[in-house]
Amino acid sequence: MRTVLLLAVITLAACGATKPVNEDREDLTGRGRALDGDTVSIDFRFSGADAFERKQLCRIASGCYPCGKLAQDATARMLRSGNATIHLVGSSSYGRPVAVVSVGGSDLGEQLIAQGWAVPATKYLGHDPDRAARYMTVYEEARANKRGAHAGEWIDPEKWRRGERLSCERS
Repeated sequence: MRTVLLLAVITLAACGATKPVNEDREDLTGRGRALDGDTVSIDFRFSGADAFERKQLCRIASGCYPCGKLAQDATARMLRSGNATIHLVGSSSYGRPVAVVSVGGSDLGEQLIAQGWAVPATKYLGHDPDRAARYMTVYEEARANKRGAHAGEWIDPEKWRRGERLSCERS
């Protein structure tokens, strides 16, 4: 699943920063895109959370709906609520750096799982059993309360990326 759940905007010039750049910080590496002449964005993938793909559909009694777009919208709302902190972990996934991303101290991957717009990918969290346990707890709560995609049928994002589809997506 090409979960471009997070767009971290790194402003290199004219960003109004008042602190000097710390030369000892670790470099970030990722495919960058120019948003304008002095603003670059780098895509990151969440560590341990796999959200529905932007074009993925889910189904409820009344029919199919764009759950992937709703996942993207949820991430965008959370990102607009404050500054994102990006903590790089592990190697790249789908050519993008993997990170734990938080806004206001809230883990965005965990929040997406709790809202029903992502599933835990705990096989990637062997190094972080506490996070894996939290992700599973909020997943079970979202499922029990039928939040987000749990209100109906859906394909696991990993299987969706491999081509599995609901019948309404095949038309």
